Amino acid sequence: MLLSLLSIASADTEFAGYFRVMTRPDLSGGDGKLGYWNLYGRLLNEGPYAAVELRQDVLKRRPGDDQVWTDLHLKVEGGSIGSADAGNGNLANLRLSQAYAQAGNVLIRDVTWRLGTLEYTYGDLGLYDMRPAQILTDTLGVSGRYTAGRGDIVFGVGDAGWSIHGADYNTVISGGGALRFALVPSHLEVGGGAQYWFEPEVVGNRFAPHDTPDVAYEDWIRGEVVEKWLEENPNQEESFPSPTPTDAHSWKVVGYLGFGGFGPIRWNNLFANVALLHPEGRSTETYGGADYDIYVRSLTNERRQINVGDELQLTLVPERLDLVVGGLFGDYTDGDNDIAPSDYDRTFWSSVARTELYVTPTVHLLVEGSYAQEKSHNGNTYRNHVDSIFENTNGKTDAEGLEYGDSDERTTVQAKGGVVLSPLGPGLWTRPSLRLLYGLQWSSQNNAYGNSFVTTLDQYNDFGNVERHFHSVLALEAEAWF
Repeated sequence: MLLSLLSIASADTEFAGYFRVMTRPDLSGGDGKLGYWNLYGRLLNEGPYAAVELRQDVLKRRPGDDQVWTDLHLKVEGGSIGSADAGNGNLANLRLSQAYAQAGNVLIRDVTWRLGTLEYTYGDLGLYDMRPAQILTDTLGVSGRYTAGRGDIVFGVGDAGWSIHGADYNTVISGGGALRFALVPSHLEVGGGAQYWFEPEVVGNRFAPHDTPDVAYEDWIRGEVVEKWLEENPNQEESFPSPTPTDAHSWKVVGYLGFGGFGPIRWNNLFANVALLHPEGRSTETYGGADYDIYVRSLTNERRQINVGDELQLTLVPERLDLVVGGLFGDYTDGDNDIAPSDYDRTFWSSVARTELYVTPTVHLLVEGSYAQEKSHNGNTYRNHVDSIFENTNGKTDAEGLEYGDSDERTTVQAKGGVVLSPLGPGLWTRPSLRLLYGLQWSSQNNAYGNSFVTTLDQYNDFGNVERHFHSVLALEAEAWF
């Protein structure tokens, strides 16, 4: 696919891209990542990745001109590179993530019309490789963007059904808008936006929103809806309740504040979002050799999120020492669930700091540290010890219980450092970057990293288990933008 894109290049075609590739021998039985996810900083917690974006001019844009212009955009990306991960670079791991056509000065001057994918973002948390303030990332449709003076306004509408439901596609009408304005150019800017999703009721469509009547949340989370119903209604398998049609909706509000360009502060990005997640469609239970679909719109329609992220970039000694500090906070609640630990019902926060000393313009020393805490709202979900199955609440084991460990909190500390070769000179985000790094993690959870360890305590296990709270990796990495 990439070769096909390259083959159509011309003088009016521009390419941009990104890749990171690494080898991280892991002598602790892990998968080459220091911890579980980017809450502890993206460094050593991400896998390989590659992306190529193409822009083809059809009618050239001339700055300051009110003539019509148009261009085409394609972006191919994926998280697999040969010999670096389980996908082994198979092109099936790549996807055409963005494809759209743009036209400007059609009907209205200074308005850019887009047809295709509509992603709009206020920027990145570089330390975490996250974008807390973005809208329309799942929507394919049409948008208009008016740009003039210090700001711009974007409005878009389309369909997000394929992104949300995949093969179980049903139309999800999606619309949103955003504003960005520079209060003091190059020093202070603000922004905000929102997106709304509506999935209409469609009688007769099995992929439209439905509810299976009288389903208890506990029975659903245990996978016992059908079993419990048949206990109350024996020999009535053919009479299992039919789902009732309904509609579904969700929303998201984002905010942005950026400032810098004075003193040691190069720039600070503050992002936030508040969201009500779109409800799930259905799950399947197998009982007595038959499959039953359980429709769960009303069991998954109260999942709310608050996410806040900040990143401050400082120049401590010009051309010699830079520092970037980031923070991330999330508070997730599930109004339908007050009995079981879940990723939809928790609070987390973290702080990451990275400093880079420029020994020479091309040889740098990098040091990064992070501290993070994650807390479940509904009981124990983290296994702190090998025998944590015997350490549930009040020290009582419960084979039918909903807890998964012996603690409702996980604390993780990471330290990373090494040598960076930067051919293009100083800068925390200067690329290409060649890195030799060592990372060390301590976590209150046992074996808190991707692994293939046996977790049960069955006496017939062929493989034993041990307690590990420390994990380390040695990494050789390359990262580049082009």
